[in-house]
Amino acid sequence: MPVYEYKALNSSGKNVKGIIDAESEGQARSKLRSSGKYPVSIKQSKSKGTAFGKKSGGIGFFDRVKSEEVHVMTRQLATLLGAGIPLVQSLSSLVDQTGNPAFKRVIAQVREKVNEGETLTRALSDHPKLFSTIYLNMIRAGEASGTLDVVLERLADFGEKQQALQSRLQAALIYPLFMAIIGAAILFVLVTYVVPNITSVFSEMGRVLPWPTRFLIELSDFLKRFWWIVVALFALLIFGLRYFVSLPAGRSLWDLLKLKAPVVGPVVRKVFLARFASTLGSLLNSSVGLMTSMEIVKTLVNNVHIASVIDEAMDHVEKGKSMTVALSNSPWFPPMFVQMISVGEQSGNLEGMLEKVSSSYERDVEVAILGMTSLIEPIMIVFMGAAVGFVVLSILLPIFEMNQMVQ
Repeated sequence: MPVYEYKALNSSGKNVKGIIDAESEGQARSKLRSSGKYPVSIKQSKSKGTAFGKKSGGIGFFDRVKSEEVHVMTRQLATLLGAGIPLVQSLSSLVDQTGNPAFKRVIAQVREKVNEGETLTRALSDHPKLFSTIYLNMIRAGEASGTLDVVLERLADFGEKQQALQSRLQAALIYPLFMAIIGAAILFVLVTYVVPNITSVFSEMGRVLPWPTRFLIELSDFLKRFWWIVVALFALLIFGLRYFVSLPAGRSLWDLLKLKAPVVGPVVRKVFLARFASTLGSLLNSSVGLMTSMEIVKTLVNNVHIASVIDEAMDHVEKGKSMTVALSNSPWFPPMFVQMISVGEQSGNLEGMLEKVSSSYERDVEVAILGMTSLIEPIMIVFMGAAVGFVVLSILLPIFEMNQMVQ
């Protein structure tokens, strides 16, 4: 059923706007009048990204729906369903409460699909950009078990935890990245504009300059004349790396580097472990099958080396064996992690043990992030100090020689 955007006057004469579903524009006007609104303008709502077809998922290229908005919607829907309000009516309430026009259209389309008899899972699957595979599988399990409100509550908790984990990691990397950009900009200005004005005096000495000074003068001259080559080479390097990583061999090397890199590697491994435990535990708690859950987790971790371990664990599970055999043979899963999973399997409470593991590793991630930033900052300070020190030394060496000549 089409969705129409409208502007109207309410019973108090105030301007109101929103969206309404109807078979035609005339029916939309009739619905508005029956609800006590006088329609001023009505137009059919169309996504800006319809040119991309179904892959756009109802969201246009320029439309933006934040993950936080999806989490809030999920929790609100869980609350409404938990209060005994029917699904279609709950979705209608969410349409009225949502401020983002693009997200409002999506919820309205979902409501219409459900109203026409489709399941919530099927209605949400038309919008893959907003609702991930794990989201859809948990909703499907909730609908099948009749515990949709409970599953939605878990989904909201899971989404918020994952968002918080990602935000902490991004926040920890923003400061070093900002410092690196500012430091590089200061060095560029220093070398290309300040140094030439100082070193121009040395050309009048008629003496052979020390090699650091000659190198600095040549570097300054090159950057001042050919800075665009440096920018082009840097851009080419970025695109080259992206292409290399898109290849199977490159992706394998890049994923291995992320796991083994000094300083960053331990944090990345803990993030993977926390995500593995949290996702698998949430799926199993929502009555999603173990094999399906592990397949989803394999996709979510987004690392070929850990994915291969999960594949091996799935083979063990299919043969009736314990998944911990495969995990224990991998260097990426520590013994304590494997032992807790083994205890969960043996006790028949794997999902509960996974939640405990997830909480433990999320705390470890916070500590690891603090440790990483405390190491990155001194390294950057030392690097910047060494660069500035080289510039200062290159300028001072000829001055020292001039003083010796005067003496």
